Amino acid sequence: MLRFLLGITPPLNDFYCGIIDLTAGRPGRTTAAMAPRFAIIVGAFLVSFWGCGDARAWGATGHRLIGRLAARTLPANLPSFLLTPQSIDAIGELAREPDRDKNAGKQHDSDRDPAHFLDLSDDGSVLGGPSLDALPATREAYDTALRAAGADSWKAGWLPYAIIENWQQVTKDFAYWRVENIAVKTSSSHGRRAWFAADLAQRRALILRDIGALAHFVGDGSQPLHVTIHFNGWGEYPNPGGFTQGRLHARFEGAMVHDYIDETSVRAVMGPYVDCECGIAERTARYLAATHLQVIPLYQLQKDGAFKGGDVRSRAFIAARLAAGATELRDMIVDAWRASAHAQVGWPSLNVEDVEAGRTDPWDSLYGAD
Repeated sequence: MLRFLLGITPPLNDFYCGIIDLTAGRPGRTTAAMAPRFAIIVGAFLVSFWGCGDARAWGATGHRLIGRLAARTLPANLPSFLLTPQSIDAIGELAREPDRDKNAGKQHDSDRDPAHFLDLSDDGSVLGGPSLDALPATREAYDTALRAAGADSWKAGWLPYAIIENWQQVTKDFAYWRVENIAVKTSSSHGRRAWFAADLAQRRALILRDIGALAHFVGDGSQPLHVTIHFNGWGEYPNPGGFTQGRLHARFEGAMVHDYIDETSVRAVMGPYVDCECGIAERTARYLAATHLQVIPLYQLQKDGAFKGGDVRSRAFIAARLAAGATELRDMIVDAWRASAHAQVGWPSLNVEDVEAGRTDPWDSLYGAD
């Protein structure tokens, strides 16, 4: 049996990679074309020898590119450590981390995998439940609303909440950085200044990691197949456009990006910073709605043969989607920095503005007076 498996030809390996791609990384999702269980097991075995196109929104190339370009185009008024080549590269690599930590275990994966997608129906609702422009304020309320519609958040995905949660974390990180960046210079004793310096160094590392996590989920949100029920072939839905039922997810986001896209082509179509004059929840909903509008254009390109080879139409489409992710990520980081000036840190909580104005000593709140 092993000799047979090791001797399988590339075309047959492609077939099994297609089997692995059936659910595009979505737990609990099935289709009428679901393969027999033994084929999935064999396909998983084969991956260890050849690998398959990554069925996670953008492969390593796309996520790395979105993270780097967002960091590379940050304005100069953000903390200078973020603008160094080392930090730019780190954000690019850390943008891949939520995919790299998959397959850690059933509990880990079942709770985290739905963060990477959102199953929007053609009417803009999430599987017949809440609409994208009126999502509940918490994941608990979101899941309750979906269950009332006969679904749940594990099946539907919770990508918008992943984006919002990670943005809030980056905002909190920036708030601590603001306070400690002052305290390390102004605290009354050498011992306190030394503690603040050490904690500030750790905070810089946390900021890079948390921006990387935000980068990943914002990047997922720029991939049209991660915000639709038609995530890997049109599926069993009305199909007046005659769009493919074939598996197109992995090739679109992985091999085509790796083979035909570079940073120069994406940066050329990035937009300027846009202040949406709204909160992060509304900004996220607008962003995902704009991505959802690209689902039919993507399927139309596939139908027209634009995904064969390096067709200029597919290159332009993919570059525009990656640019949308990098632009949105950069803008969200800028918004998080601005919001951090009005945040609170520590316990008892104190206002960042009070520390920056010299009205409050942050030692007890940050070191902990218990």
